[in-house]
Amino acid sequence: MLFGRKKSRPAEIARGMREQALSLTAADLNLQPIEARPHVWGAIMELGYARAVASLCAFADGTVSLYISTGGGIIGAGEQPAVREQAERLLTIMETHVADFERVDDTPPPIPGRVRFYVRTFQATLTAEADEQDLGQNRHKLSSVFHAGHAVITQMRLVSEKKVAK
Repeated sequence: MLFGRKKSRPAEIARGMREQALSLTAADLNLQPIEARPHVWGAIMELGYARAVASLCAFADGTVSLYISTGGGIIGAGEQPAVREQAERLLTIMETHVADFERVDDTPPPIPGRVRFYVRTFQATLTAEADEQDLGQNRHKLSSVFHAGHAVITQMRLVSEKKVAK
């Protein structure tokens, strides 16, 4: 115990971060609709793997994070211009596909081999799920959303590599 409190495990912290991303509201971030995105203010793309789920979260206030369900990840990546630019692009692409998502109350993670999207709109949380291979090979109507999400992850990786190289 540290300072009378039980130490949190990395997986518990990641789960808490995911839950926060799925429960916070546009009002919590002081966000209002804008002309380019009258509906979408947040995007969550979750990738299901055999031993973990990776959750990419991007919000219109510039917050960009990647959580790994087993613990770890990257927070604060939206402070980097290249990451923020790709995150804005992801939100804009999600806006163009808003009709391809359905309203949801429950927010389970995807199973291995599947990708689940959560779209945070000013009215509700929307979702869609698809096979990762179909998305990656442009065989699904949400492939452009998937590729935009991966462009954010790529920029996060490149920024991280630059920091390590210094």
